[in-house]
Amino acid sequence: MKRFLVLLCLISVSVATFAERYASRPADIKTFLGTTTYVVLEDNPMSEYNFKIKEAVERSWTITPYEFISAAEFEEMRSDINKSFLVQLQIKFTGDRLEATYRYLSVVLGSAVKKHTDLPDICSLPLGYNSVDEESYAFKVEGLIRLAQMHIKNLDANPKLIKKNIFKPYNKNRKLVKNKELWVLEKDLDKAVRSLTDVRNAYPHSVKIVTPDDIENAVKEKNENVIFLHKVGPEGTRLQARCYKLLIDASNGELYYHNYHMISKKNGDGFLAKDFKKIK
Repeated sequence: MKRFLVLLCLISVSVATFAERYASRPADIKTFLGTTTYVVLEDNPMSEYNFKIKEAVERSWTITPYEFISAAEFEEMRSDINKSFLVQLQIKFTGDRLEATYRYLSVVLGSAVKKHTDLPDICSLPLGYNSVDEESYAFKVEGLIRLAQMHIKNLDANPKLIKKNIFKPYNKNRKLVKNKELWVLEKDLDKAVRSLTDVRNAYPHSVKIVTPDDIENAVKEKNENVIFLHKVGPEGTRLQARCYKLLIDASNGELYYHNYHMISKKNGDGFLAKDFKKIK
C-alpha cells in the first residue's frame, strides 16, 4: 500500500510519523464484530462534526454496540484489543507532488502499538481536505457510516474482497446508477459540466442539482430512489491534489462508484465529464 504521513493532535486524533497503513485481515473483521465501538468526538464542543456524528450514530450505527468518548479518552483506551474506534484521522500521501492533508473517517481496532497508523484498519473513508471547513462534509456523515457498515459486512461475508484496492469491486455497480436519480451539489461538478446541457451530453439519465439539506434529508428518510455524490476536493483552497468521487445510495450506503483523479488544468475539482461517461 502507499505510505502515509499521519499528524497527531488531540483535536483531530492522529499521529506524527511515517508509517505503512495496516491492511486488515479476515480475523480482524471477526474481532471487530465482537467489540464495542467507541466514537471519538472532536475537542471543540461547538464542532458541527460532533453534532452530526452523534445524530448519525444514534440513528444508523447498528453493526456493534457503541459509546461516545473524547480524544483524551481515546489516547487512554486505544491499546485495548477488545475495543474498536470510529475516529477522524488526518492523512498525507507521501508520494503525492503536493502534500495535501486529508481527513478520513476510520474504523480501527485497539492495539498496543506506538503509532496510530499501526492500529488495525477496518475501514477508512475520505471526509475532506483538512484545509476545508467541516460544513463541506458534516451533512454526509450518516451516509458514510452506513457505507462503512455495508462494506465491513461485505468483507466479513467475502474475505476475498480484502485486497490492495479494496473499493474497486464496487465499481461494477456503476452502470446501475441510471436506475435511480443522481443527486449532486453544483459546486461538486467540474466547471466543464455545470450546465444541464453539458451534463446531458455526458450522461443522459436523471441528475438533480440539490442542496446539502436535500442530501442530508434523503439519507435520514432512507430515500430508495436517490444516489448522492460525495466529492472530496480542495474547494478553492491552495493545495490541489486528489479529488475523490464516491456515489452512495441514500437508503442503505451501497457504493456504486469510487474513484479519484489528481487535480490539474484539464481535470478540475469536481465530478468530471469522463466520470459521467463511466457510469453511463
